[in-house]
This record gives sequence, C-alpha cells and structure tokens, in this order.
Amino acid sequence: MNIYVYSDESGVFDKAHNDYFVFGGLILLGTEDKEIWSRKYASVEKILRTNKDVAADYELKATQVTNKEKGKLFRALNGCHKFGVVVKQKKILSRIFLSKKDKQRYLDYAYKIAVKRAFESLIQEGMMHPDEVERLYFYVDEHTTATNGRYELQEALEQEFKLGTFNYKYDTYYPPIFTGMKAVQLEYCNSKSKLLVRAADIVANKIYYLAKNDMEKEIREVQNMNIIYLP
Repeated sequence: MNIYVYSDESGVFDKAHNDYFVFGGLILLGTEDKEIWSRKYASVEKILRTNKDVAADYELKATQVTNKEKGKLFRALNGCHKFGVVVKQKKILSRIFLSKKDKQRYLDYAYKIAVKRAFESLIQEGMMHPDEVERLYFYVDEHTTATNGRYELQEALEQEFKLGTFNYKYDTYYPPIFTGMKAVQLEYCNSKSKLLVRAADIVANKIYYLAKNDMEKEIREVQNMNIIYLP
C-alpha cells in the first residue's frame, strides 16, 4: 500500500506576535482513496467556481473564499482522514526563535510527530496495517523553506518512518512504524496546480481559526481528525 499525505500550514511562526502556528492536512490510504477524494473535492470546487463566476484556474484557497465557502469545502472532506498539530508558541523556549535553523528544526519535528501520531491512531483503529505500507508520499505546500531545509525535512521523515530513530542521550533505538518501507518521498508543490494541497490548506485554516478562538473542544470534535498540541 502507498500512503499519500497532503499538508499546509496556517499562521506565522513568530512568538513575539503570534500565539499559534498550525500544520494540517489529509492522509489518504492507497491510490484508490486518493482518486476518490480528488474527484469529490474537485466536484465541490467546480460548483463554487460556477457560483462565484470565476475562471477554471481561479485558486480556491482559504484566503480567496468566504467563510461560507470555506465551510462547504471543509464539509466536502468529512469522511476523509485528517491530521493536525497546534503549536502554542508562547510555551516554546525563546532560544528556538533566535535562528532560522532552530526554527525550521522545531517545525520539522512538529510536522513529523503530528503525522506519526495520526498514523499510530489509524493503525490502532485497524484502518491500516503497518507491514503492508511500502511507500509514503508527502506533498507540502511550497513556502520560504531554504533548499537545505527541504533536504533536512526529507531526511527527518525517512529517519522517522523508514530507518528508525536513535536517542543518543539514553542510548535507545526506536524502530520505524513501517517495517517493510521501501521509500519516503517529499514534494513541495504549488497549491494552484495541486488540488489536494488546496484541500489541506482549508483543513489547516479551519484548525487555526478554532485554535485562535480558543475552541479546543470543537477542534477535537472534528470528524476523522487526529490532532495534537505542542509543546
């Protein structure tokens, strides 16, 4: 089985001016699952574009649609597996914000842990079997990450899900979830040309809105979503 993860972020990772930062997205279990949700989401986008009387290439991201339209797009994903992480920035050590490298390292950690916890939850629920997973495909909305930062995230994901991680402080090895993993691929995408990255944008925006308005209970009640909080 191949697993497809589409994700986006919402908010600004800047402790001085922002309380929350969010990653959110979709987890699709197999090629057929990916095709089903692509068709469903494309259908809703088509209806909205017709209602708005905009061109076929008009990008329906959270910043381009009304709250009512965001609601329609989000509800279109009701049965889809979703994940998210809410980073409470005020609780993060201030020294992490002193360098771009430390900030990126923390964000990479938050991202991979959010995905890992979602995978663990799906395994526990019997939705997926770890020994049947061969490849992971990650599609991330392109942003200002430097080229070397992109390589580091790729390595972090490979380490976490294919090779296993090692804690040198405690001399402990943590094996990967997927023992038969063949490959982990990461692709940075332009959401304008990647349908399900736009869907991930709507998910991330929804989580951010609820977090910003102190609606933690409502976040946890979102259908088919595994959410974590950091730190």
